[in-house]
Amino acid sequence: MTVFSTAGLFIALSLLIALILAVIVITPWLRATRIKNKPVDNQLLDINVAVFRERLAELKTDKDSGTIDDNHYQNQKLELERQLLDAQREAAPMVNPGIKSRLIITIWVPVLAAMAYLLISDRTPVFELWQAEDKVGQVADDLLTGKIDQPPEWAIEDGRQLITAMQTNVHRHADDPNRWMRLSELFLSLEVTDSALEALSRAYRLSPDNEEIATTYAQISFFANEGQLDATSRRVLQDVLANNPQHEGAQMLMAMGEARASNFEQAEGWIQRLRASIAAKPGDHTKALTSLDELSANVKAQQQQAAEGVNVTVKVNSSLLPLVKGDDVLFVAIRDVNGGPPFAAKRLPISVIQQGEASISLSDLDAMMPERTIQSARAAKTQLAVIARISHSGNASAESGDLSGNPVVISADQKQVNVEINQQIP
Repeated sequence: MTVFSTAGLFIALSLLIALILAVIVITPWLRATRIKNKPVDNQLLDINVAVFRERLAELKTDKDSGTIDDNHYQNQKLELERQLLDAQREAAPMVNPGIKSRLIITIWVPVLAAMAYLLISDRTPVFELWQAEDKVGQVADDLLTGKIDQPPEWAIEDGRQLITAMQTNVHRHADDPNRWMRLSELFLSLEVTDSALEALSRAYRLSPDNEEIATTYAQISFFANEGQLDATSRRVLQDVLANNPQHEGAQMLMAMGEARASNFEQAEGWIQRLRASIAAKPGDHTKALTSLDELSANVKAQQQQAAEGVNVTVKVNSSLLPLVKGDDVLFVAIRDVNGGPPFAAKRLPISVIQQGEASISLSDLDAMMPERTIQSARAAKTQLAVIARISHSGNASAESGDLSGNPVVISADQKQVNVEINQQIP
């Protein structure tokens, strides 16, 4: 449906409604003018009056014929006459509306119609949606159902139309996990990661047993979280491995996630498990096995670097726990006591704090710049301090309302430190 046909439909419906209202409002006025001087009798009352008169005539006939005596005749006549007087009424004619009433209707109907038109006239987004569906609606459906892999060139002349049509199509088939999956691929191609994750989460909820959807969801979530497995992606991978213990993609993600979380022994275990699974397959897998060996060596090197770092135990004062929100972010860093960029820092979801406490490892793996590491600071005899802060906004710089603790100075060879978050930044 085009904009012009839609506008025509709107005008036609408006005229029809106006005509109906005109008939409803004006017809009684015309009728009132015609019957102004003619009383309107109720038809049912006319019938009742005629019946009562016939009964009186019958009574007169019975009296004249001697069927009833004069006393009985008089009593029945009085009773019928009383009933006749009670029933015989005249209906009042309709009062003709005055000039004031006519002006009110005449003025307010156009005013209200104009106000309604102004309120609903700007339907540009709706018209654009209809245009998109008319033009590329079928292409969007074919893409989302896998009938075609690439849209024709004419369909991507206006990319926004195709995206709009695809989103509308998915929401109309909201119970189809494959459509949500393909919509997430569209968002990923546009580098809209948050929308892609939302689409994947819906696909996963609709079909949790689909390994492709589950592993894709976990993978995108893993990279969106800067190489960390959050509680959701970890649970998704565990469910996949529970159904298919040999799933290589899930095993690799678990290995990478555990290594990023500094759980090096678990990471090494997943690597060896994956290596054994690949080696047991027929064929030449030298390249894949070599890559796994390199990953294992990298994990061991990271483990060695982490061993030279600092283990930080962050505690939140019990009086501040009610101020912690579910979407807060925990920042932990090692920096020069005199200030400046940190030598190592981590940005973690607040969920790492359990029962008011969290254990975090900081090492050269967490260096923000390759040349600015903890080891280089210690070699230069730099006095280091550990800081911890809970941010409500998620920004790296401290803001009013954030929760923080006093910097804790550490010695050159110190491997363990406790930091308490015990104050709110004014």
